[in-house]
Amino acid sequence: MSKYIANENRYEKMKYNKVGNSGLKLPAVSLGFWHNFGDNDKYSTMEEMCFTAFDNGITHFDLANNYGPAGGSAEKNFGRIFKEHFKPYRDEMIISTKAGYLMWAGPYGDGGSRKYLTASLNQSLERMGLDYVDIFYHHRMTPETPLEETMCALDQIVKSGKALYAGLSNYDGPTLEKATAILSELKTPFIINQNRYNILDRTIENNGLKATSTKLEKGIICFSPLAQGLLTDRYLNNIPEDSRIKKDGRFLKEKNVTENREALLKLNDIAAARNQTLAEMALAWILKDSDITSVLVGASRPSQILANIKALENTTFTKAELDAIDKLTVRG
Repeated sequence: MSKYIANENRYEKMKYNKVGNSGLKLPAVSLGFWHNFGDNDKYSTMEEMCFTAFDNGITHFDLANNYGPAGGSAEKNFGRIFKEHFKPYRDEMIISTKAGYLMWAGPYGDGGSRKYLTASLNQSLERMGLDYVDIFYHHRMTPETPLEETMCALDQIVKSGKALYAGLSNYDGPTLEKATAILSELKTPFIINQNRYNILDRTIENNGLKATSTKLEKGIICFSPLAQGLLTDRYLNNIPEDSRIKKDGRFLKEKNVTENREALLKLNDIAAARNQTLAEMALAWILKDSDITSVLVGASRPSQILANIKALENTTFTKAELDAIDKLTVRG
């Protein structure tokens, strides 16, 4: 393949939002590497998805040490794509990674210790061929490790120059508040939370994360905004043989479809009345909120990325629409 040259008009249509009260901005739509960038995926499709994203103003690529399968392979594949095509654009990119889940055997390959976080980031940088990442996240709360140790590790990592900003992922409101107090005292540039959030999953509304983030002026970036594909037209009638459920049932299962199908059909009707697909409406529903910085979309082909960006064309909802969506999806 010839060397990639980015579209010169790539910034014209994307919206960029400030990350909390920091000076950083992220695109409203970011590209996640959780799925479809592992060793069992087609490399040329990975390239095309990265090109499509960047050509349309998606400057933020989000990874983690354990993304694959196998763990580490998404970072390795991204590193190859970066080396072959994106090196000239490094200063126009936000690249993030994480550590917190099990990555290698033994007592030092999991959790929130200074040992694990430091070693994991060093491995991630080597796999990706980078000197630094823009955002480094602790990937999950780890009660077995003192919060002070984990936060001091993030502080040391940023001050070493291996990351520009710190982030927290899968935290709740009370733990976020304690973590922020430690990081503020250390003067660590902690700016963002990454959490699951979508029309069907309101956890961050209920565990204090969303309200606390707003109060503390921290950004929120949402993963699984389409509920692993549930909030698309893919499962409205049946379960396709080439779907994620059939190919990889780890995160989305057949019962998730059957339990939600009635609500999904009615949500699809609301979306149609707005001249949107169900997926467009689901992304727009998250982005309607000024508390949200960005949505992390996954894709298996470039056309899905373009379809997701289309959600930005209408992120305004009437009260009647919001009430109807809540009636279908908020579990009382």
